[in-house]
Amino acid sequence: MPPPADIVKVAIEWPGAFPKLMEIDQKKPLSAIIKEVCEGWSLGNPENFALQIADATNFYITEKNRSDIKNGSILRLTTSPYQTAVQLHERIQSSSMDAKLEALKDLANASRDITFAQEFINLDGISLLTQMVESGTDFGDLLSFTLTAFVELMDHGIVSWDTFSVAFIKKIASFVNKTAMDTAVLQRSLAILESMVLNSQDLYHKVAQEITIGQLIPHLQGTDQDIQTYTIAVINALFLKAPEEKRQEMAHILAQKQLRSIILSNVIRSNTPINDEMAHQLYVLQVLNFNLLEDRMMTKMDPQDQAQRDIIFELRRIAFDVELEPNNSGSIEKRKSMYTRDYKKLGFINHVNPAVDFTQIPPGMLALDNMLYFARHHQDAYIRIVLENSSREDKHECPFGRSSIELTKMLCEILKVGELPSENCHDFHPMFFTHDRAFEEFFCICIQLLNKTWKEMRATSEDFNKVMQVVREQIMRALTAKPNSLDQFKSRLQNLSYTEILKIRQSERMNQEDFQSRPILELREKIQPEIMELIKQQRLNRLCEGTCFRKISSRRRQDKFWYCRLSPNHKVLHYGDLEESPQGEVPHDSLQDKLPVADIKAVITGKDCPHMKEKGALKQNKEVLELAFSVLYESDEYLNFIAPDKHEYCVWTDGLNALLGKEMTSEYTKSDMDTLLSMEMKLRLLDLENIQIPEAPPPIPKEPSNYDFVYDCN
Repeated sequence: MPPPADIVKVAIEWPGAFPKLMEIDQKKPLSAIIKEVCEGWSLGNPENFALQIADATNFYITEKNRSDIKNGSILRLTTSPYQTAVQLHERIQSSSMDAKLEALKDLANASRDITFAQEFINLDGISLLTQMVESGTDFGDLLSFTLTAFVELMDHGIVSWDTFSVAFIKKIASFVNKTAMDTAVLQRSLAILESMVLNSQDLYHKVAQEITIGQLIPHLQGTDQDIQTYTIAVINALFLKAPEEKRQEMAHILAQKQLRSIILSNVIRSNTPINDEMAHQLYVLQVLNFNLLEDRMMTKMDPQDQAQRDIIFELRRIAFDVELEPNNSGSIEKRKSMYTRDYKKLGFINHVNPAVDFTQIPPGMLALDNMLYFARHHQDAYIRIVLENSSREDKHECPFGRSSIELTKMLCEILKVGELPSENCHDFHPMFFTHDRAFEEFFCICIQLLNKTWKEMRATSEDFNKVMQVVREQIMRALTAKPNSLDQFKSRLQNLSYTEILKIRQSERMNQEDFQSRPILELREKIQPEIMELIKQQRLNRLCEGTCFRKISSRRRQDKFWYCRLSPNHKVLHYGDLEESPQGEVPHDSLQDKLPVADIKAVITGKDCPHMKEKGALKQNKEVLELAFSVLYESDEYLNFIAPDKHEYCVWTDGLNALLGKEMTSEYTKSDMDTLLSMEMKLRLLDLENIQIPEAPPPIPKEPSNYDFVYDCN
């Protein structure tokens, strides 16, 4: 007979004694269980003891997390969080350097546990650590472990970042500003500065006064990728929190200090492969740089502003090599007629007053900026495009003005200009770090592509939207290859001609071809359950392999991981924390926690997940919302996930729904079903190639009047 659900069988260790096997009643108060354990080893004062998980984490068992204890868990009897906090509070003030160092190591390790952290903070431990840092008497490992403990304690979000003094900020900044500093100290200092900036607008101003971009640049020129990552993270934080009016000024300073070229040569083109965290920070920097264009993108042109109108006159002057005529030369009507003719050749929608074309937002004035950049920096290509189109028949000309406005709008959509960076994305493009005016150069390549595609399609003005769709597809397909330079991007586009796009589309259409005749539809319906079962098995096999999930905090990104996988018999989910990202599969026996599939009540996704309802940055992040899901078990217990990407999200939600006997509804299931079904149909119909399949089955002939035609074998 199985034990009651509230009884958990565990082993409990105590230093110097044989471990005990015990049955813990989860309904009993934790204090009563600890008292019973202490009495078994004849230990007095049970209130001074607590239970810990006996693994690398050493997390304390509390009334809140006791449900995490599973059958077969190994626990450790140890001093209570309060007693440990008191002892460490005293030990880190020891006059012996060796004793102090050991105490700080223990504190850094213990501070990862929120129960201990709360007790240590209650003893004013944070203030003690900040005083130790401010005193300036500790160096090397002593300082490193002091800062590590501080970072771990602050990560729990118990203490507000606004409570720190200017002296502490100056001290942390001084560690970053020194040219030769211990790597561990520098890393922790950069992490602290990043958190300060991200979590407090007041601290942003104080940190910005102490740290300059020039002082951060040398840390990017080293070879330690962790230091480089934290440095870019601080730059991103300063960029993100800077008031809007200061962002352009900061971008100008970054350009002056040649940040882009330093990152390109020392990070992107270095011999060290770029890890996920560095890729994320480069993506954030890329997004923040492109977001500087938002102001121009959302600014309408003022048709009465002479300076803005002069830009349009400049476009006309460069294209047709004409100087601005003085106001008294020729009649007004003649000049108007001449301007209208030229503006029509330039491809503006409004030939009389082209300024009106730039009142649409987006792309607003950004489109005009791009056109002027193209005309000045790629003058030959600009003149060729304008003159080439002005010499074509009216209906076959590619309107440069209209094309530039729509293309700028499209590029802003592709690069998500104006959107905040996603917490989970690593999608940076090396080519955007190869030029100071990357967006403008990107536009120049794409406007020439648009003109080339227009000619290849022999398009007319009625085909404008079709051309734009093809150009979008060409750009997206070229970007997928992640070219290392703008020249590589250009070369990739050369290979994606309109003919090539048609071939790709045809190939994809053939793969997705949908036969509509009744016999084919009936065959599809018959095959569908087999394919769905195949997809289900694939999803469950992937769950058995397991996935590494990143622990994401609303306060700052952390390299903390946990792993979850399904047992081979599909009855238990094994999960547990990891020290670092694994290189392969993590074996079941190294994952401490278990969740029986039979206990799972439901799978919850998106904004309904409990960890998405918490206050903080995650709540507002649309992409994180789309990757969040939770498993509800027992009455109100949850196991919360944030998938590393959309594919893993679909695999896990499908797999969990399959375990619960529910329908798999993800977009990947639909895609897999379409692909596999199409493939299976083609294989089964291979022998019927070039044979017309009738819409309806042929009629069954009438029975014969007699069966005399039957041949008697005997």
